[in-house]
Amino acid sequence: MHARKIAVVGGGPAGAFAAAELAAAGCEVRLFDEKLVWEKPCGGGLTHKALQRWPFLRNAPVERNRISNCALTSPAGRTVTFQLDREIAIFSRLALNGLLLDRARHAGVQLVRERVVAIGGTPGKWQLQSKNAAYIADFLVLAAGARNSFRPQFSTALGPEDFMVAAGYYVPGTHHSVHIKFLPGLHGYVWLFPRSDHFSVGICGRMRHGSAAQLRKTLEMCLPEFGLSLDGARFYAHIIPSLSVNSLRNTRFSGEGWAMVGDAAGFVDAITGEGIFYAMRSAELLSQALLSDAPETYAGLVQRDFLPELEHASRIANRFYAGDWLGGPVIERMVKLTICSPRFRDLMRDLFAGAQDYGGLKQRVYRSLPRIAAEALVSVAWKRSCELNRTWTLPNAAVKQ
Repeated sequence: MHARKIAVVGGGPAGAFAAAELAAAGCEVRLFDEKLVWEKPCGGGLTHKALQRWPFLRNAPVERNRISNCALTSPAGRTVTFQLDREIAIFSRLALNGLLLDRARHAGVQLVRERVVAIGGTPGKWQLQSKNAAYIADFLVLAAGARNSFRPQFSTALGPEDFMVAAGYYVPGTHHSVHIKFLPGLHGYVWLFPRSDHFSVGICGRMRHGSAAQLRKTLEMCLPEFGLSLDGARFYAHIIPSLSVNSLRNTRFSGEGWAMVGDAAGFVDAITGEGIFYAMRSAELLSQALLSDAPETYAGLVQRDFLPELEHASRIANRFYAGDWLGGPVIERMVKLTICSPRFRDLMRDLFAGAQDYGGLKQRVYRSLPRIAAEALVSVAWKRSCELNRTWTLPNAAVKQ
């Protein structure tokens, strides 16, 4: 292949995975990151879809927490807890990034713990400048995250409408249940992700709808509901890409001699904020294109593989958080049907596992709607026949009102 010397700027999952794949195939790869292994503020969840696609994530001897239950709380305060039927693993980003960077190192990647401050030259003759040295490369992989300072140099700049703000805490303790809480008026959610030895508890919302300080205050008001306090907790704040449909369609993800992967390209689900799977998948697709000596095919591979899913998420995100369905708010209906209908709970399990995409979601729901409605009616009749308490149990679901 023509691109033998490859520079990867950014050492997160996308950059580390791409570097490992390319070095294992014989490329000379340098990966630049001023921090390398560090704890990134996010949930750290890997779906069953990701663990199936890359078994080394499931089998690696690093700490992770295996999740067996999920709780959802609607803006009105209704909560349902249901069992998951496929594995979800919660990694600390310290452990996950360390695993992927070790894999890259063993493949022959040269890890350079420096920050790239300037990129010049021309395609095929890139010149990268750090504070201490200059480097050259045939091909450039930009994997430096959401606030990638080089993006405007190569592609379109992003605006506030293309980001979410996240704020949260690392809190001592752990268990085996994820909790997602939706709040009135928030285009986002509060999360409780239990890692192996601590909780990542946080809140995310559209950048244009509030500051990190406002989100932090809201989150702190929710902590007692989770049975948590700020004793021994560490605060974090972060920006998450959440690209509009127009930004996804108009962004150049690659060009002559360069490509973007992961958060740098904005490959994040606009509803859930999930980005690890898309980071690694985009890195995998770019590696395939480069190793086939056809880097120009990368954008097409992304378009055929997962970009329509991200566009679909971006298109329906506003309706999900602020729209109506079946005569009420979407999230309220979603939680209520999860309570009442075993078939709808199966759909929710598939969404959490990554087995149900957005493209086929509407068709599946409406095809199953008669059965879901019948199950909901039976549930209502059953509840009316029982002595109501604040908590009751349905098959595989615990409910609070």
